[in-house]
Amino acid sequence: MFSIKNSSADDIPLIRELTFQIWPQTYAAIISPEQIDYMLNMMYSESSLKKQMNDGSQFIIVYENERPVGFASYQEIKPSVFKLHKIYILADQQGKGTGRFVIDHILSEIKKAGAASLQLQVNRHNKARSFYEKLGFTVIEEADFDIGNGYFMNDYVMEKKL
Repeated sequence: MFSIKNSSADDIPLIRELTFQIWPQTYAAIISPEQIDYMLNMMYSESSLKKQMNDGSQFIIVYENERPVGFASYQEIKPSVFKLHKIYILADQQGKGTGRFVIDHILSEIKKAGAASLQLQVNRHNKARSFYEKLGFTVIEEADFDIGNGYFMNDYVMEKKL
């Protein structure tokens, strides 16, 4: 049985633990080990996660029974438009409905806040694109984001209208 818990700064060690279990295997075939290290330090350091939370990102942790199996973050980026910043699920949970459960939870929460759409970015080589398409997201833009140190995120911007 899945459950969701809203996170706070107290959960940063758990978010980081999940990140380091999920991220390297998710991106090993897509980006270089050096870019993975750079992005982990840039986006998942304790100070970076605190800043994201302080800047309005709502982090949530998904549990299967009592076991933490993934996390996500999202926030309103302009009136009635929300962005799913992160969704990461342990490999042994993929294909079990965990990701769909998390997305459904977020959609329910943002609808209460008057959302008209949910956007996300996904690497153009990430197989997760098909997962998002099954949930009703469509590609609205192809974009390259300069993240510093000579690295880029080569992404699709996807959106689901509510």
